[in-house]
Amino acid sequence: MAGGVFAVDRTPDTAINVGGKLTFSIIITCIVAASGGLLFGYDVGISGGVTTMVPFLQKFFPDILRKAAGAEVNMYCVYDSQVLTLFTSSLYLAGLVSSLAASKVTTMFGRRNVIIIGGSVFLAGGAINGGSENIPMLILGRILLGLGVGFTNQAAPLYLSEIAPPKWRGAFSTGFQFFLGVGVLAAGCINYGTAKHTWGWRLSLGLAVVPAAVMTIGAFLITDTPSSLVERGKVEQAKKALQKIRGSSIDIEPELEELIKWSEIAKSVKQEPFKAIFKREYRPHLVMAFAIPFFQQITGITIVAFYSPNLFQSVGLGHDAALLSAIILGAVNLASILISTGAVDRFGRRILFITGDCGVDSVSSGDRCSWYKRHIKGQCNIGIGIIVSLHCWFWLVMGTFNMANSK
Repeated sequence: MAGGVFAVDRTPDTAINVGGKLTFSIIITCIVAASGGLLFGYDVGISGGVTTMVPFLQKFFPDILRKAAGAEVNMYCVYDSQVLTLFTSSLYLAGLVSSLAASKVTTMFGRRNVIIIGGSVFLAGGAINGGSENIPMLILGRILLGLGVGFTNQAAPLYLSEIAPPKWRGAFSTGFQFFLGVGVLAAGCINYGTAKHTWGWRLSLGLAVVPAAVMTIGAFLITDTPSSLVERGKVEQAKKALQKIRGSSIDIEPELEELIKWSEIAKSVKQEPFKAIFKREYRPHLVMAFAIPFFQQITGITIVAFYSPNLFQSVGLGHDAALLSAIILGAVNLASILISTGAVDRFGRRILFITGDCGVDSVSSGDRCSWYKRHIKGQCNIGIGIIVSLHCWFWLVMGTFNMANSK
């Protein structure tokens, strides 16, 4: 699942050989930054499963259990609860608010510092959710999780696109997406293992502190991107950071000069009025910048992933089978990420984008047909699991284009 964020590359490709070699330092650095995807992925995968756990519903939403006991045909109306909707959506509302401020904060304080802030806030939210005793505590924890996701989803992809060598930028940029897929799959496995325990929902929600702690502690051990340091006037620190990530045997002066030059150009552009982006020559870029993430999100796959246990239950699967199906969905998601990661630098972003777009169009049609057979004609179409998985596969290819496209 994509996090709905553009990875904007501020480090332009040049004809100068600026260290395309992969060093141990840059690999570790990128792993730490990409682990930010674990936060969002874990939450996407964990919340839907938790809302199907009987002990969780008994404690916070007993009305839903009473509705479920009286449901004779399907489970759709069972989850018609405004408070439960607030529990699930409060994260995204908080993420929306924090993402609006994240761009400015990331520019002012640097990518690394924003990753630390986001991870710390997410860690606090996970701890509160795991120890919740009432609905206000649940909502507060979700809000903190959303604030953390908003900041890390902005800073981590940007960090990756700036720190990676030009030759490997596509593959490294999809690292965020890879960890997001790992988070979704891990969450599904944890839900399946804890669902039958009375304390299972606490463990599922509370384990969100683990990816947050890994990323936050790791962020203290890495340097900020040279681009960010130059942008904030810390040229000497940028030089040291560049030497560290490119290797001691690499002459980093040409790349440093490029960074300084492009930073000055960027500052001069910022002095132009905002309305300049509406000029005719920039119109195609402006349209695509909004259209790609907008239509990518309204394909609805994030909802399918988030509520997959509920959706699988509604088509006739039992509770355990629904959670297991969510694991299969996460595995398909992760496999498609791995394939896309290997293909993005070989075949280019445009080919992946077109392929993903065509796949989403065709698979979405099959998706709608499956729901029609189930709910209009009364047939239980087991093949809907395959349809949803294919939907996720093709949409992920689109997401890879979005994450890796750095121009």
